[in-house]
Amino acid sequence: MAEEVVLMKGNEAIAHAAIRIGVDGYFGYPITPQSEVLETLAEQKPWETTGMVVLQAESEVAAINMVYGGAGSGKMVMTSSSSPGVSLKQEGISYIAGAELPCLVVNVMRGGPGLGTIQPSQADYFQTTKGGGHGDYHLIALAPASVQEMADFVGLAFDLAFKYRNPAMILADGVIGQMMEKVVLPEYRPRRTEEEILAQCPWATTGCKGRKPNIITSLELDPAIMEQRNLHLQAKYAEIEEKETRYEELDTEDAEYLIVAFGSCARIAQKAMEHAREEGIKVGLFRPITLWPFPSKALKERAKQVKGILTVELNSGQMIEDVRLAVECKVPVEHFGRLGGIVPDPDEVIEVIKEKLIQK
Repeated sequence: MAEEVVLMKGNEAIAHAAIRIGVDGYFGYPITPQSEVLETLAEQKPWETTGMVVLQAESEVAAINMVYGGAGSGKMVMTSSSSPGVSLKQEGISYIAGAELPCLVVNVMRGGPGLGTIQPSQADYFQTTKGGGHGDYHLIALAPASVQEMADFVGLAFDLAFKYRNPAMILADGVIGQMMEKVVLPEYRPRRTEEEILAQCPWATTGCKGRKPNIITSLELDPAIMEQRNLHLQAKYAEIEEKETRYEELDTEDAEYLIVAFGSCARIAQKAMEHAREEGIKVGLFRPITLWPFPSKALKERAKQVKGILTVELNSGQMIEDVRLAVECKVPVEHFGRLGGIVPDPDEVIEVIKEKLIQK
């Protein structure tokens, strides 16, 4: 059977992919520029076809706590929002991480701080990768750079979330959420049966017939036990860092200068790289796909051959800190970013490479 190629927005791809891979429940709240996720689900009415629950909660706080409850029962549940809304979800995300529950949170970033603007941004990098809520925890963070990856990463995020019993996030910016591209949606797969959930998730609160009760909580008042729980989490995070880093390299084999960028900025950087090479400047692109775990080892190895690195981000400089840590300050690392929802063009990137790396 020939693949079905459709044209849609990144936000719409998230919704269609969720239905097709058998998600059990979506709990969200509208906020620009991600509202099409909820709108598309409402339009598709999956409760009539797959039985998927789609609910607009009364607030972002309510939505993430509904996710907490659904995840605790072993269901595939998710939410989506944009920057200020995700800030409201942070306490719940920390609880979910502490309780070791799998779920998916989608953040289609907009400019801030505060209410800011509805225009695109990548300024939630710190919030996502450094733990936006309280406590020592990490989210598995995937950064799509195309509508196709918006669709593909829904399934990948859930696979990783259930593999490690950890919340996952798709961190997209408003450009990727709103742009339209051709996409091949995932094949339909049925929602898991209750028997399959019992087999896959023996820890879930599915009723205690034939077993002792399961307790889902992040609370532990005995500090000695709480320390052991934290040590267990840190060991899990170390395993994720070892096994689950993902990245893409373009024209890096002979590169003398390297651009590091994610999301929509990676697409801009790719075009800048192509134009720079036409001018005889050997530029390569390193695109982190997992923002956490960050592909530090691969970047450190690639940095050995270059004269300088430029991070391109829609923020004032956040990922640059992880880049500098990765390369251990053995090569100059500079930053170029636009703020307030302004998206740079490739020529601006080339000029910054010349100004900050070549002429320096």
